[in-house]
Amino acid sequence: MMQVLLIGISAGAVSALMFAALASGSLLAMALFYLAPLPILIATLGWTHLAGIAAGLTGAAALFVIFHSVFALAFLVGVGLPAWWLGYLSLLARPVAVNGAEQLEWYPVGRLVFWAALLGALIVAAAIPQFGGDAESFRAALRSGFERVFRARSGAEGGEPPTLPGGGDASTLFAAFAIIIPPAAAALTTVTLLLNLWLAGRVVNLSGRLRRPWPDISALSLPAHAAIIFALAAAGSFLPGLIGIVAGLFAASLAIAFAALGLALLHARTAHLRSRAVVLTGIYAAILVFGWPLLMIALLGLVDALLDLRGRPARKPSPPSGPTA
Repeated sequence: MMQVLLIGISAGAVSALMFAALASGSLLAMALFYLAPLPILIATLGWTHLAGIAAGLTGAAALFVIFHSVFALAFLVGVGLPAWWLGYLSLLARPVAVNGAEQLEWYPVGRLVFWAALLGALIVAAAIPQFGGDAESFRAALRSGFERVFRARSGAEGGEPPTLPGGGDASTLFAAFAIIIPPAAAALTTVTLLLNLWLAGRVVNLSGRLRRPWPDISALSLPAHAAIIFALAAAGSFLPGLIGIVAGLFAASLAIAFAALGLALLHARTAHLRSRAVVLTGIYAAILVFGWPLLMIALLGLVDALLDLRGRPARKPSPPSGPTA
């Protein structure tokens, strides 16, 4: 028990340092910030959920002592609790009877992806009250923040209207950012949680401490209600006010979940191709370079969720066998 707590405390301290590195503003600090959930996930997957919750609380306490309550609360809500919860769910299992023998059925990977999407939206939604109590004040605060950053980097005077290098008015661009950034942040948070969960699983698996067998990612499937929730969120994003903003967060984060489903479909359908490595490398490279192919893959994942594209070949009737002698 003492070893578990010591592992958790150490992981929490490392995670807090990675989270606090964002204050420096460098590219390396940004990378460390996005990897802040990793130590907590490693502690949870390798040393039970008790180590994970100890890590989350330790990191929040350290940041509270060094900085202030808001910074510590941001770490707890945005890093500590989500990482612990995903790690906790990953270790859930129940005994099931298979061919007369009892086996463990582990928490499905698809539900972990679905939870990561929900958490990605909730984390960003939890930050909205810091900017305003209604949609207009929220977006105005975002526009003001973008303008301050722009002025600081361009050296513009406070009384001058912000202008782009080409001479255009930057206010329109800031207004567009205020609309685009919240759902983009929810999508990025979802990707970050999934990436950290995958990395933590790999690290713990290599160390021999991962209790569950490594799952078949190509067999990933989302819960049946995921498509319904996504449709409702996408429709709700057109509503006015904070309801529309929050709905847009869930629509964006769930789109990432369906993109993961689409990638799983591609992995499954290319399993027997000789050029599989080339095809998948090209797909991932296109996503990293252009970004927009991820939307097409998310649409593919949505179609798979509705029509079960991977299950159709298995359900096709086999050709009639020839006469036997």
